[in-house]
Amino acid sequence: MGALTEALKDPARRKAIVDDGVKVIDEEVASKRGFSGMAVKAAFAGVKAVRPGMIGMALDMLLPQFAAQVDPFYDAWRVDGRGTLEAYFRSHDTEIANALLSITDARAQRAEQRSLKKAYEKLRPQGLEHTKAAMPRLAGLVSRHA
Repeated sequence: MGALTEALKDPARRKAIVDDGVKVIDEEVASKRGFSGMAVKAAFAGVKAVRPGMIGMALDMLLPQFAAQVDPFYDAWRVDGRGTLEAYFRSHDTEIANALLSITDARAQRAEQRSLKKAYEKLRPQGLEHTKAAMPRLAGLVSRHA
């Protein structure tokens, strides 16, 4: 079992990871620029307006699956022993992003709330690039909690 998955077993650590993850998501959304960034920010604001606290709840629910996808990359970096975790995640950004998006894609397909599903479908075409751009922040989160 991976380090992040293991950390989630402790309720206090899990809460800290979720809280930190929400901050990371907020920072990542705030950093978006251009037309694509405006779309991300608008959709994000819409989700928050529809259901306050939704981001934290969704992250808490999906975190075990996310951790299971990220742990192998973290473990491989530890075995590799070279460079920073951020550099490693950047060099594997497409693989990590696709692994994470496979979880949200499956979840979106099962979503019952039409507004959330519609927002996801609107943003998904740029999802890979946005997720790859988040690798430095993701690496920081994993470094702090794994």
